[in-house]
Amino acid sequence: MDVRLTPEQRQLRAAAARLADDLGPGSVLDLADDDRVARLEKAVAATGWRSLRSDGASGVEVALVVEEFARGLVDVPFAGPVLADDLRRPADDRRDPAGAGAGEAQPWTIAVDGEAFDARGLRDVVSAEGNQLLSGRVGEPVTAIDLTRVRATVLGPREPVGELSPEAAGRWPALAVVVTAADALGAARGAHALAVDYAKVRSQYGHPIGSYQAIAHLLAESLALIEGSVSVLRHAAWAVDELSVAEARAAARIAKVYVQRAARTICETAVQVHGGIGNTWECLAHVHLRRVLTSTELFPVRLEEIDLGFS
Repeated sequence: MDVRLTPEQRQLRAAAARLADDLGPGSVLDLADDDRVARLEKAVAATGWRSLRSDGASGVEVALVVEEFARGLVDVPFAGPVLADDLRRPADDRRDPAGAGAGEAQPWTIAVDGEAFDARGLRDVVSAEGNQLLSGRVGEPVTAIDLTRVRATVLGPREPVGELSPEAAGRWPALAVVVTAADALGAARGAHALAVDYAKVRSQYGHPIGSYQAIAHLLAESLALIEGSVSVLRHAAWAVDELSVAEARAAARIAKVYVQRAARTICETAVQVHGGIGNTWECLAHVHLRRVLTSTELFPVRLEEIDLGFS
């Protein structure tokens, strides 16, 4: 595995980061700004990134976009549609079994635990049961802790729309785990950046709090967790396409366990660095933490499922 990103991958990551920075919410109040959300939805739809897998993108490239979108708290559907795009590619020739192209105007999202995930403004949902693909309709939103992604009921009986090959049925869960791990890492990176910026401007005793070791060491430890998470996640994202199904799923599980633990620690550290204001509704730190907690519970992985121990 070459751990270096190609020039095209670096450009993709930079473009995703710019979009998230330009149109992602800069405050909790921005989450309720319908005009901003509409501009963001238009921009994301124009990129065509929701059909990255159908367009031949690798797991690494999907993970890069997911990570940058989570860092910027992008609050229009992406992770759900990109996973649905991969799932709806056919079993053998990788065309949509239902006959609908991946580039269609209205993307689909996925069903997780009987609910439509990442479903803001979407109509259709797809899920896999074994090798069978099932479709349904998105219903009413349900209460969830994540303020950036909508979960909804699935209406009516789900209809079969095709089948996956054993290879595809085994490999898709690896991508799903990698995507949720990338989302958690991105949200944690955003929380860390928020804390670093705050430590530079918040002063105590005439000095920025970031100049004190008590704060600097916390932020340095978080950065070390981020770097470790990037390494393990990058390998898992590469493994989705390059290793056997069993190896890809094992790498994804290891990445998910490592990243979810690191991401929660990073977000809780960000809240701590903010002090009292970090526990208020107006501070974005809790929005990052909520997203991490949600991504942790999507396609969850337990330590007992891993055959390589962690200390």
